[in-house]
Amino acid sequence: MSEENLQPRLVSREDVAVLFMRVGDEVAEIRRGWVELEQKVGSLRGRHFYGAMYAGSSEYWVCVGQREGDFAEELGLELGSLPGGAFLLVRLHGEPPGVYERIGPTFQRLAEAADEDSSRPSIEHYRRLNLIDLLLPVSR
Repeated sequence: MSEENLQPRLVSREDVAVLFMRVGDEVAEIRRGWVELEQKVGSLRGRHFYGAMYAGSSEYWVCVGQREGDFAEELGLELGSLPGGAFLLVRLHGEPPGVYERIGPTFQRLAEAADEDSSRPSIEHYRRLNLIDLLLPVSR
């Protein structure tokens, strides 16, 4: 049974403390950023990974959830937070790299159908290699 659900649902999320690096909003830059982030944090086991982007920005944040013992400066990363609040959630399921190619068009479809809150970033939550939650911030 597929875990994909292309029907958006409204969810509420808490703020998430993250370590991150800024990269350009271009496929090659984003891919390079993910590789570099994964090398910096070492073991990926038990980690939560996120991509974040503010509407109208040309900057993409490659993020990992902060956990005890993580020190941003030691890892060459910045410390930040992904703001919580109301989001429309769509879950994508599929194998890379094909599933990655569906992220942009899915966010665009969500933005066209909702009252987007541009003060908060859109978030990609990489739950597993083949399972990604797309979260569009919305005004209630």
